Amino acid sequence: MSAPSSTPSASAESAATDYDFLTPDAGPKPPGPTPSQSRFQVDIVAEAAGATEDKSPSSDASTTVPSSDAAAPLEGANPGVSGGEEAKGRFRVVNFADPSEAESAASPEAPGEGLQNGDTVMSETSLHSSTGGQHHYHYDTHTHTYYMRTFGHNTIDAVPNIDFYRQTAAPLGEKLIRPTLSELHDELDKEPFEDGFANGDELTPPEEAAAKEAVDSKGVVKFGWVKGVLVRCMLNIWGVMLFIRMSWIVGQSGIVLSCLIVAMATVVTTITGLSTSAIATNGFVRGGGAYYLISRSLGPEFGGSIGLIFAFANAVAVAMYVVGFAETVVELLAGVDALMTDEINDVRIIGTITVILLLGISLAGMEWEAKAQIFLLIVLIAAIFNYFIGTFIPLKSKESMGFFGYDGSIMWENMGPDFRGETFFSVFAIFFPAATGILAGANISGDLSDPQLAIPRGTLLAILITGIVYLGVAVSTGSCIVRDATGNANDTVSAQFLTNCTDAACNFGYDFSSCKSEKGGCSYGLQNDFQVMSMVSGFGPVITAGIFSATLSSALASLVSAPKVFQALCKDNIYPGLGMFAKGYGKNNEPLRGYILTFGIALAFILIAKLNIIAPIISNFFLASYALINFSVFHASLANSPGWRPSFKYYNMWVSLAGAILCCVVMFVINWWAALMTNVIVLGLFIYVSYKKPDVNWGSSTQALTYHQALTHTLHLSGVEDHIKNFRPQCLVMTGYPNSRPALLDLVHSFTKNVGLMICGHIRTGYRRPNFKELATDQARYQRWLLKNETKAFYSPVFAEDMRQGAQYLLQAAGLGRLKPNTLVLGFKNDWRDGDMMNVETYISMIHESFDFQFGAVILRLKEGLDVSHIQGQDELLSSQEKSSGMKDVIVSIDTSKDSDADSSKPSSKATSLQNSPAMQKDEDEDGKATTQPLLKKDKKSPTVPLNVSDQRLLEASQQFQKKQGKGTVDVWWLFDDGGLTLLIPYLLTNKKRWKDCKIRVFIGGKINRIDHDRRAMATLLSKFRIDFSDITVLGDINTKPKKEHVSAFEEMIEPYRLKEDDMEQEVAERLKDSEPWRITDNELELYRAKTNRQIRLNELLKEHSSTANLIVMSLPLARKGAVSSALYMAWLEVLSKDLPPILLVRGNHQSVLTFYS
Repeated sequence: MSAPSSTPSASAESAATDYDFLTPDAGPKPPGPTPSQSRFQVDIVAEAAGATEDKSPSSDASTTVPSSDAAAPLEGANPGVSGGEEAKGRFRVVNFADPSEAESAASPEAPGEGLQNGDTVMSETSLHSSTGGQHHYHYDTHTHTYYMRTFGHNTIDAVPNIDFYRQTAAPLGEKLIRPTLSELHDELDKEPFEDGFANGDELTPPEEAAAKEAVDSKGVVKFGWVKGVLVRCMLNIWGVMLFIRMSWIVGQSGIVLSCLIVAMATVVTTITGLSTSAIATNGFVRGGGAYYLISRSLGPEFGGSIGLIFAFANAVAVAMYVVGFAETVVELLAGVDALMTDEINDVRIIGTITVILLLGISLAGMEWEAKAQIFLLIVLIAAIFNYFIGTFIPLKSKESMGFFGYDGSIMWENMGPDFRGETFFSVFAIFFPAATGILAGANISGDLSDPQLAIPRGTLLAILITGIVYLGVAVSTGSCIVRDATGNANDTVSAQFLTNCTDAACNFGYDFSSCKSEKGGCSYGLQNDFQVMSMVSGFGPVITAGIFSATLSSALASLVSAPKVFQALCKDNIYPGLGMFAKGYGKNNEPLRGYILTFGIALAFILIAKLNIIAPIISNFFLASYALINFSVFHASLANSPGWRPSFKYYNMWVSLAGAILCCVVMFVINWWAALMTNVIVLGLFIYVSYKKPDVNWGSSTQALTYHQALTHTLHLSGVEDHIKNFRPQCLVMTGYPNSRPALLDLVHSFTKNVGLMICGHIRTGYRRPNFKELATDQARYQRWLLKNETKAFYSPVFAEDMRQGAQYLLQAAGLGRLKPNTLVLGFKNDWRDGDMMNVETYISMIHESFDFQFGAVILRLKEGLDVSHIQGQDELLSSQEKSSGMKDVIVSIDTSKDSDADSSKPSSKATSLQNSPAMQKDEDEDGKATTQPLLKKDKKSPTVPLNVSDQRLLEASQQFQKKQGKGTVDVWWLFDDGGLTLLIPYLLTNKKRWKDCKIRVFIGGKINRIDHDRRAMATLLSKFRIDFSDITVLGDINTKPKKEHVSAFEEMIEPYRLKEDDMEQEVAERLKDSEPWRITDNELELYRAKTNRQIRLNELLKEHSSTANLIVMSLPLARKGAVSSALYMAWLEVLSKDLPPILLVRGNHQSVLTFYS
């Protein structure tokens, strides 16, 4: 089939001109595609990127492939024509080549068809059948391609592919970006919406850097489950304890209790192993071991605190194991009288040499370290077999030392305990460190080829094998060695004393009863000789080699674990000062700086050479990690997050909780003061990290549980009936953008903070079609702004055709369950006489509709105004905060036209979200938009023009509620009973820190002849409500006529808005009233003359009594819907509240919000 000759449609043509046309150059055949070339990688291209456009001369079809300016030009394409202007939202395909392109490029018949065939990056409306000639592009939709022929149909809709779910620069493969919903759904002329990563999918910069380092996998050493986990865990668990303490534990506790001790320790480690397996199989595991598992499950607070002490514990453990090795060597040297100086200094010398050698092995790389581990494991296993073989070979020479071979009487005698200066728990505390080390494999999770398979299999198998060996050693030593032996071959039993001898040794003709009577005791037997296993074994030196192997392998495992965990911790930048240790070197990203630090810590403790105090602290640090790993699994299961889907199923949340509690109990059993110290350190680090609030989002179970609890409580709350005692003002505040009316936001926040709900409503209107994606972006951005400013509120923007409709949307839909607003808060419309009176009609209708929805209504008026969005600096403040918290989008343009103060929901600050490019900022300055002095953040680039006087006053007024109010008054003019909201708001205000020095003064209306009675009645009511007040004033002269000049000023104000129907025909008057419903009729004016006079008179009284108040709270006058025109009502509000301190006009919904019943 040849390329279509028909002319593309207009829409297709416009789409075609949006893309670059590439012409393949007839040249040499390109080589076959490499794996990376057969993969599509799609990026959003910045709008500013541009190049020349050149159409293919041989085709007018609109099927194209956009070029990439980030990768090499397509093979076979002419570089000269591979450029092109790329519009915003275009996709580029990186490194694409196809075998058929070679044929096409070399074919003289089809010089221009090479890149026209097959699927293309374009909209579906401009797709034509463009498979010219015999060449077809078929991309395998299930492997590496992006824009594909899906199910035989040309579409850019992608089929499921693992590469879409990778994180940026993931080490296991390239991340592909699936087509966004906008690209598939939006109209052609609309710019695609630049989606970020959804649901916290993005990596933090440190993670991204680590991931990029991990991408180049050439030559990287990765281990399987045997070499990486099983070998490490077995070597770490089989410590020196196995050879020099296990026999002593059996002597003290007996066989039964020794097995119980081993079983208890194994239960703790098994539960922890199951929990580790569950976390490790719930998603891809990076390097960092225990720290990574805990931090990604419980969040940075727990992870950061445990990571630091776990890395430190591993570093000190190196010293502990090395000193154990050095002491054994020194004992051997002392045995042949070959000490260099004295014992303690020899330990230091040998320890230092050893740790330097171990550091050398570690620095040589993971591969060498793994080979050393396998060699050590072979030695260790040989030593264990050597011991067990020895138990079956009883020798006469060993009988005097207490070894007689397996015998039932010895076994029975050793079955029960014989504690000498010890207790069960003290013996358990000595053994338990021998069971730790189960995280040795998990700690190098970044070096495992498949951590999800390796960690569960290797860890659990290691626990099983080591547990069996410990039990075997306990039973075998207890069955063939007596507790006490003199070592003297002459201590035989004579015939006359045989009847008095009851010990098991008597059956073999030995009498060791002297061991119990002698003060010094004997030096052989289970109780006395730590080297019993060496004596029993077939060849003693192998056991010594086993001790060396056990200590050195554990030291080596810890020396590798500590830097790896510490490196992962530093990469996450939880502790800012430690960033230098995050750097890795070489193909395996080795933490060389971490190795040096670990070496330094280990060397310091080796030089102490006395680790009897340090050892229990290390055990406690490990146990704290185990406890948190167990708790992580319980917490994640409890949170019931859909993201908790471990492929390892053999775990139980309650077993994990029991494991966490067991770990805590064991901590205190081992050493109570060390456990307390560990808890204090963890708590201190936890508080520090919580205070610093690192900017990370790992989707932890803490977040999931917070959501789960919020949802549960919200649902529970919706089933609870409201009660007057629990009433709280839940405010829907028409702020517009939250930073555009600071005074309104601050005042309402003052009485809702920690008391009630606050929703910042924002109605966005416009003639153009609504951009809902921009709305969603703004919603997220301004919610962050509120959180950053510590304003406990929600931002809720809506698109509507007009303000009235938007207000209805918000009144109906804002909130959730019982967390719904019950009070509408507006800013006063200061400029109501300047603009279109239909805006006034809408404004008044919002008040009416709030009452229709049974809301209370509150209006705040400041004589200077509320809206500061036209003053430059508000938006810079927002963007500066976003930059500081690592946000990607900033606001670079603001609308300088001053908006209505009253239209609280109007988009007064027209903010545009763009990439923060220097070019954009430069244009901004050149356009001369930045002409006013910034409000709160001074931009050095913008010219500073001083604010005019009114703006300066507005600015000062807008910040007045952020300051402490000092000694003053809050005057409450409670003229009409609205259920008590007019009184409750000032009470809540004066309970707050900023307002606590202000006294409440109450003003009420009354009759002149009953002033004292009315005052007493109000005082009684307030005392029953338990509301403190400083004064009650009864106004007996409210109904006095206002001054003539004030009345005439009012009439002059409303003159332009009167209908004057008496001066025109009725039909004309009705038509005018229909088209301008806000007009005031003569009849209405006459009917409400008394009410008008009352508003004018109240203003006179307010000026007389409350001109110095910090805040006036007054009953809002009501106007009957349909009877009072909006212009008259607005005029009442204007005349009532003009030229006064900040005034809050309040009207509840006439349902009681105060009660004096308990």
